[in-house]
Amino acid sequence: MFAVLKTGGKQYKVQSGDLLRVEKLAADAGETVQFNEILMLGGDAPVIGAPLVAGAAVQAEVIDQIKGDKVIHFVKRRRKHGSQRTKGHRQKLTLLRVTEILAQGADKTGVKAATGAGSVAGVAGAKTPAKTAAAKADAPAGADDLKVLSGVGPALEKKLHEAGVTTFAQIAAWTEADVAAMDEKLSFKGRIEREGWIEQAKELTKG
Repeated sequence: MFAVLKTGGKQYKVQSGDLLRVEKLAADAGETVQFNEILMLGGDAPVIGAPLVAGAAVQAEVIDQIKGDKVIHFVKRRRKHGSQRTKGHRQKLTLLRVTEILAQGADKTGVKAATGAGSVAGVAGAKTPAKTAAAKADAPAGADDLKVLSGVGPALEKKLHEAGVTTFAQIAAWTEADVAAMDEKLSFKGRIEREGWIEQAKELTKG
């Protein structure tokens, strides 16, 4: 039996016992985490999600927090006197070993949900902590909880609000030019595409 899970804006096909490197999760070595965004279950009776498979999950043990290979990022700015910059980047990753694939009952396991390092870690099936209500009180009226997006914490959410971005619908409608402008404005080049914000926002607006 295999499963196709989604995390960090990417999809992974996994089986029990597989080693997996994913975008950094908020978890320590030795902890067990649960991925609840399952797009497909394969085997004798395949199940395809619409978009997710209800009740399915993948559990994995955190082996270590690591860094990926260095990637050289070359930036060339137009109409700025030929300004160029080259910088290296090593993506922070979490190394996991898949321990179990659940076809149902994911909300009853009580295992900590796998969340990005910039998000608040939760427990599968648990309700939102009361302190998040206080955080929402500071958000603009009608604003979505942007911290749901991978890699977005309270500080980054505040910057997005200051830039006039308050809803998933706005992010889902971003063009390449919008992404480039937001990269420059908030000084986090490449994160929008790396974390898959636009794809996540489109899924959230469907719900």
